[in-house]
Amino acid sequence: MDPNPKPAISGDDNNKAVLEHRSFARIGFLGNPSDVYFGRTISFTIGNFWASAKLEPSDHLLIKPHPFHDLVRFDSLDNLVYRLKNEGYYGGVRLIMAMCKVFRNYCKDNVILLHERNFTLSYDTNIPRQMGLSGSSAIVSAALSCLLDFYNVRHLIRKEVLPNLILNAEGKLGIVAGLQDRVAQVYGGGLVHMDFSKDHMDRVGYGIYTVMDISLLPPLHLIYAENPSDSGKVHSTVRRKWLDGDEFIISSMAEIAKLAEEGRTALLKKDYAKIKELMNRNFDLRRSIFGDECLGAMNIKMVEVARKIGAAAKFTGSGGAVVAFCPDGASQVKLLEEECSKAGFIVEPVKLVPSCLDNSDDLKTLS
Repeated sequence: MDPNPKPAISGDDNNKAVLEHRSFARIGFLGNPSDVYFGRTISFTIGNFWASAKLEPSDHLLIKPHPFHDLVRFDSLDNLVYRLKNEGYYGGVRLIMAMCKVFRNYCKDNVILLHERNFTLSYDTNIPRQMGLSGSSAIVSAALSCLLDFYNVRHLIRKEVLPNLILNAEGKLGIVAGLQDRVAQVYGGGLVHMDFSKDHMDRVGYGIYTVMDISLLPPLHLIYAENPSDSGKVHSTVRRKWLDGDEFIISSMAEIAKLAEEGRTALLKKDYAKIKELMNRNFDLRRSIFGDECLGAMNIKMVEVARKIGAAAKFTGSGGAVVAFCPDGASQVKLLEEECSKAGFIVEPVKLVPSCLDNSDDLKTLS
């Protein structure tokens, strides 16, 4: 590395442009949650839900509160308490502010000079909270895309580094997670196999990301409840045990990571009987590691409702929503819909999002 690098200067291409970017919700298909434990995963973004960010040049720098998610005016004390119970204490403003800080510091540390014009940044999202669909990182990812284009520095930052910036921003707010969600969202759709092997992570700071053809996936369904349980605490005690060298946790995480490798082979062969087996095994291993109390009765019930009619099912993330596969086709999907209706769950087809990557530099960096 050059000890005295020349500063890269952001350009003026977007001096007056209004920028808008969308980032989709994500499903961890196989291997999760081993991304936090130097494992492997297969994930993809879905078109059912998304977050968007809008950046407009302005005289002062303003992060605009969302009229619903950052509400500070209420009809009554009871209304305030109800909103906090269902929406939590924080909206997206703090996420965007954290991303701005991480972005600015990264550019400074890497001698990327930014122009001094200001902007107004706002966001919107329809990703339901606490469903394990990576709603927070979708907001951050969309905001980062706006910043990259406003300052015209996208070409100056390696694509593999961008998920790390998003994770760092969320980490500033105490959000504990892994890279897989951010990788899927940064690459803008498609199916991505991710290898987070420790030697590679230690050497370069990010994983090995391989884009797969989204059409390899079978038809899938999303199951969720209108009032899901909190999915934000499931990693805590397990990670501590893993760091302490617990043999059961370490071996189980290694087995979960292996599922992603087997899944990649099965997808390439379109061996959907194997995919069903791997999805169910992924959930069974997670359940044995975290325990029923940590996963939550409602989350477990969503999986059991799907399995009752012979479908494969597992969490999309940490809990709150389930991805299901009905290998027997339309008749089995109808049974799934009926059972979910009886249990009070919502079920809908997963809408796949094709990768926005082209065949040039983006794909070369992933090879």
